[in-house]
Amino acid sequence: MNWTAWLIAFPLVASPLVYLAGHFPQGANRIRVPERVCWWMSMAIAALMWLLLAQVGLAAQAGALMPVRIGVLALEMDGLSLLLALLALTVYTLVLVYSSAGDPARVGDEKFYAMLLATTGAMIGMGCARDLFNLWVWFEAMVLSSFLLVSFHAHQLAVLDASIKYLAQSAVGSLLIVLAIALILAARGTLALDVSLSGTLPTGLLVAGALLLVGFGIKCALVPLHTWLPDVYAAAPTGVSAFLSGAVTISGLIVLVRALSSLMDGAVVWGVLLLLSGMVNTLVGNLLAFRQTELKRMLAYSSISHIGTVLLGVGAGLYAGLPAATQAGLFTVLALSVMETLAFLAVGALLFASGGQPLTVTTVRGFAYRYPLPGFALVLAILSLAGLPPLAGFIAKWQVLAAGFASPDPLVRGAVIFAALNILLAIGYYLPC
Repeated sequence: MNWTAWLIAFPLVASPLVYLAGHFPQGANRIRVPERVCWWMSMAIAALMWLLLAQVGLAAQAGALMPVRIGVLALEMDGLSLLLALLALTVYTLVLVYSSAGDPARVGDEKFYAMLLATTGAMIGMGCARDLFNLWVWFEAMVLSSFLLVSFHAHQLAVLDASIKYLAQSAVGSLLIVLAIALILAARGTLALDVSLSGTLPTGLLVAGALLLVGFGIKCALVPLHTWLPDVYAAAPTGVSAFLSGAVTISGLIVLVRALSSLMDGAVVWGVLLLLSGMVNTLVGNLLAFRQTELKRMLAYSSISHIGTVLLGVGAGLYAGLPAATQAGLFTVLALSVMETLAFLAVGALLFASGGQPLTVTTVRGFAYRYPLPGFALVLAILSLAGLPPLAGFIAKWQVLAAGFASPDPLVRGAVIFAALNILLAIGYYLPC
């Protein structure tokens, strides 16, 4: 049985069924099925998806994974695809558990659960794409479904403003990606991700790579393309913010690496650009986080800094040929995904307990004492994000630093020292929480 096909197709088929279940009439009075049923359906679907993912993992371990072929298009699982599927499904499940308490301000939960499921399915399909056009199609599906999540409370002015900014910048990124795809097709005659030339890249492909870097960089919040992220994270429902930070934005990093893999002849160039982007992200994210008083905005800006750490690891791996640095960057993706999701969900629980009053860096301590369980979860997540041992955030950052110091290249070592100083800088705005 082709488990990859089932894992990709199942959430996409189940998503409209969850939506329809919320509108299914029952009884003589035509009363709608309670929205609680949609939550239980979503949890059952999540359990089945975990079983499918386990089967995919076992098949991958045995070397028996079969690609999904639809005409000339192919979808195939590899290590990076499995990582993205694991992240997407983990964050999806955590957000579902968090949403079990319900949200009095949220009307139409069936749409919320359906879009969560559709976005998760799109991310899994995106990770399995084996050509640039297929990658772009799945990317667009993820952007559109996540936009519907961001704009869930579009009647609120702040949410409307953030969702329009999110859609507009994503549309610009998509246009740049299409231009890059056209340049690559014209130069190579193929869009396959596993095709590589020998020697240096011609100018047209260097331009295409730069367009891919900017187009996907908008989605993963590379500075100065990050301006949508703080507004969206702060204005969106907390469950959506957690889903975006833990899965959607992180998937932008993974798909950026996947897209650049079609142009690995210029690995040194992309490595330098990612190293420089990582340094800028860590510094700008930390400096802007210092200025924030609202907790969700502070976490949003800090996530920009953590994205920089991932870029440093992957960039060092491409530039200096350090597999350990790339592996450290991908492990940072895993740690970042879980810890940021935990932080936003803990903030959401405290917001729910406080009756929706805005949480600031100073007032959150009082609510954390009154509600110890979400308070403990928030402290744990913040300490990990700050990089304190022996938590996952420390291990991830230490691996990036250690892998960088193993290189004799002065640029890599300088970037790693810069990152270490920024880790100390970040502690300054985490500790007051």
